[in-house]
Amino acid sequence: MQKETQIYGLRAITEAINSNEPIDKVFLQKGLKGDLYKELESLIRKNGINSSYVPIEKLNRLTKNNHQGAVANISPITFFTLDELIERVEKKETPALFLLLDQLSDVRNFGAIIRTAECTGVDGIIIQKKGAAPVTADTIKTSAGAAFKVPIAKVDHIKDAVFYLQSSGIKVVSATEKTDNTIYDVSFTEPIAIVMGAEDRGISPSILKASDFTAKLPLSGEIESLNVSVACAVFLYEVVRQRR
Repeated sequence: MQKETQIYGLRAITEAINSNEPIDKVFLQKGLKGDLYKELESLIRKNGINSSYVPIEKLNRLTKNNHQGAVANISPITFFTLDELIERVEKKETPALFLLLDQLSDVRNFGAIIRTAECTGVDGIIIQKKGAAPVTADTIKTSAGAAFKVPIAKVDHIKDAVFYLQSSGIKVVSATEKTDNTIYDVSFTEPIAIVMGAEDRGISPSILKASDFTAKLPLSGEIESLNVSVACAVFLYEVVRQRR
């Protein structure tokens, strides 16, 4: 596995994309023009790479080098395809267990979820190429190194991944407060993929609609929800409990 790397400069990032480097995110200077800049923008769109337009001050904080209006983070891990995750579980005797993270954006929550996933035997984590929390040094640290052990796949759209998993015989359960079912009403003994939503807005309505089941955690206090990494841990350990 390679270490986290930051690259800068329009031509350098363009060459990295063309060389299939696992780029997590590209930061582009707002309002910049020129042929190289347009070429890089086109490559980013074509490859579905997560990117954002930021003021030059942001780029100056990211690197002290001559960034030419673009800075990119190369992931410290190698990502899998969804097909590769499915192929891995087909060889196992135990039922599949996947996690889908719908627009989760906090790297520390992501790291904590990866750590719990490794401890509970999750076969793979599926994230979206755009809008998802990147795998950074903070992610690795919070995961206690589990990010190097749990396969992570990037997909264009989580909803498409839901349909693909369902066609592969894997039931999809979405964690949401918008249901009357609790996690104790759902069977997790068969092949399952659990969807966890974004910290601020939860799971997308279209994904909730496409799910086979929805489930929530029973809450007795005045606060209406748990941190997403904590909620994910409770769901995963209910899977462990039912499968013992």
